[in-house]
Amino acid sequence: MHYDVTAVRAHFPALDEGAAHFDGPGGSQVPEEVADAVAGALRSALSNRGTTTAAERRADGIVVAAREAAADLLGADPRGIVFGRSATQLVQDFARTLAKTWGPGDEVVVTRLDHDANIRPWVLAAQAAGATVRWADFDAATGVLDVSHVAAQLSGRTRLVAVTGASNLLGTRPDVAQIARVVHDAGALLHVDGVHLTPHAHVDVAELGADLFVCSPYKFLGPHLGLTAAAPALLETLEPDKLLPSTNAVPERFELGTLPYELLAGTTAAVDFLAGLVPGSGSRRERLRTSFEALDEHEAGLRDRLEAGLRAIDGVVLHGAPDRPRTPTVLFSVDGVAPDEVRRQLARIGVNAPAGHFYALECSRWAGLGDTGAVRAGIAPYTNESDVDRLLDGVARTARP
Repeated sequence: MHYDVTAVRAHFPALDEGAAHFDGPGGSQVPEEVADAVAGALRSALSNRGTTTAAERRADGIVVAAREAAADLLGADPRGIVFGRSATQLVQDFARTLAKTWGPGDEVVVTRLDHDANIRPWVLAAQAAGATVRWADFDAATGVLDVSHVAAQLSGRTRLVAVTGASNLLGTRPDVAQIARVVHDAGALLHVDGVHLTPHAHVDVAELGADLFVCSPYKFLGPHLGLTAAAPALLETLEPDKLLPSTNAVPERFELGTLPYELLAGTTAAVDFLAGLVPGSGSRRERLRTSFEALDEHEAGLRDRLEAGLRAIDGVVLHGAPDRPRTPTVLFSVDGVAPDEVRRQLARIGVNAPAGHFYALECSRWAGLGDTGAVRAGIAPYTNESDVDRLLDGVARTARP
């Protein structure tokens, strides 16, 4: 189960430009296999899905393959995989659909740890339905959202709880399975934002207890797209707004217009690439488990190296609790230097580490970082020790000009 980062990096043409990429939480670089799959689909004859012509059958095959790949990645049912333009768009769509059954007196719970894409759609949908929004706070000092924080907001009128699988700002990973148990005991649905979790963990939506789980292929080495996984039986109970002639079959009833076949081909290629990060055998789902176990060890080692190096630099402040379950995402500030200035200084030496609140606005404010946020360094499958050392050198120069 040896993780050969040099071999992995050889598949990423973008790395030839020379930058050290810590911007993966906002969108990862892609391996050549993904680019080839996208280009291959575009170079082939395609049409609307069907069974008559070769172009129709090819389009249908791409869609079916992408649903199966996404299901293998998440431990889900391919019949419950819904594709959309982005995770944000999908959450908006499902919020509007679910809110059709809400009314005054009903309650929806959101958390301050979440990206706004898993907050605002539910807030807006609740407001439109006359439902009440309740907020679950997290520990501002540690960045930890405990199950008790969510449980305290539940009642017999709770219809849905929206929670993140991992904070895209702090990297914190709540115990989603425990949260799911208390949510389901209250008779509510659980919507999990898995956008930041999925690139770093072997996800099993059933083990997590997520009724709806959303993620973005472009965060796990794929093209720009979003997908939601849910049980087909649940999807059958939901009635989204759609065009009259559009199919009412699940999951297609939730997909507006013709799907982007080339991006679906790229999504399948991304999942296959992840399954082959380390040598292995067995089903794709089994190989994904092996790969993510090796990837977790690799990324955790680099995160430890990065955090230890940052702590050794006078004036650097780390945000969040390093001893809690989290992704390899490090948020930090430099005393006396604005986060955006740190970002610019790092960019000058070819280190891409963005700064801001990254749409986790409520999280940034609750953690005391305001609307400015901090600098975020995200470790990805292609990150190596040299990248980490370049980042540390740049931060040290910035902290001690």
